[in-house]
Amino acid sequence: MKFVDTVEIGVRAGHGGPGSAHFHREKYVEKGGPDGGDGGRGADVVLQADPSLSTLDRFLSHKFFAAPNGEPGRSLRRFGQDADPLVIRLPVGTVVEDADTGEFLCELIHPEDSVVIAEGGKGGQGNVHFATSVNQAPTYAQPGIAGTERRLRLTLKLIADAGLIGLPNAGKSTLLSVVSNNNPAIGDYPFTTLNPNLGVLIRGERRLILADIPGIIEGASKGAGLGLSFLKHIERVNVIIFVLDIGSLDPTAEFRMLRMELSKYSEALVHRPYLVLFNKADQVEYDADFEKNVEELFREKGRDLDPPLKEDADILFISAKEEKNLDRFLETLFSLFKEETHAERLIRKR
Repeated sequence: MKFVDTVEIGVRAGHGGPGSAHFHREKYVEKGGPDGGDGGRGADVVLQADPSLSTLDRFLSHKFFAAPNGEPGRSLRRFGQDADPLVIRLPVGTVVEDADTGEFLCELIHPEDSVVIAEGGKGGQGNVHFATSVNQAPTYAQPGIAGTERRLRLTLKLIADAGLIGLPNAGKSTLLSVVSNNNPAIGDYPFTTLNPNLGVLIRGERRLILADIPGIIEGASKGAGLGLSFLKHIERVNVIIFVLDIGSLDPTAEFRMLRMELSKYSEALVHRPYLVLFNKADQVEYDADFEKNVEELFREKGRDLDPPLKEDADILFISAKEEKNLDRFLETLFSLFKEETHAERLIRKR
């Protein structure tokens, strides 16, 4: 299935039903007075968060949604029936903007979130409202008011508890597949992951959602590659996991570049809790002191970064391919979540 995270659609709320211009009629009553009722209210268009959805792909083929109109007014002063709202279900994490003005309208962050995005029109008044001493038989009734019509830009920003950030081919997809229930297509070449992937991590009674953000390259914050479309998916994660290739010539430079791209996109991202993973430990030969030496050098160079590497930053050495040291990684990651995770909230609210 294609991962679609930005679309534009049109919505139109229902028109109010017209009022009735009916006159009372019954046997032996030659000229009954006006008794036309009011029209029913047009349907609202409602956006509803649905945790079972994960992409906006269905809107590629269905781009316009028209809500039903209110029913016309009836005789005997009876109102026309109001139309039921048109509910459009969207993935949790969808941001909604006015496509014409760019105005932010709403975002659906929680599974129970719903927003009336276009209001239905009010029904017209029946002729009973227009009877006067001068005009006791009005033939006029109001038409219904048109419902709101607008174009919407929908942007999906994944909601995950933690996100994997690294250069292309750092091994993020392999890591996600071995620690979660996700099994993305993986190859030994850059840009294997072209769409964000999500996986659920389980440790005892605890759960969290881990996102694999496609490889970030220098200039991503300015749109290089598919940078902007990828970086938006890291905005809502609570913990960032930097995945570095242990075979890199200069892992500190990679770390600096990744953080720089995050800060250029959003300064707040640099101050999120994070941990550092040196992956692909299976591809190098080293003795017992290798990890210690690499970590000490990384921490030493990290002091000169802006902002500097945190003194208490967790730095772990793993091999996703050979599944080495992953238990320690999971233990460390879960320890950073003192409160209920997004994954746990989803389970509780089912």
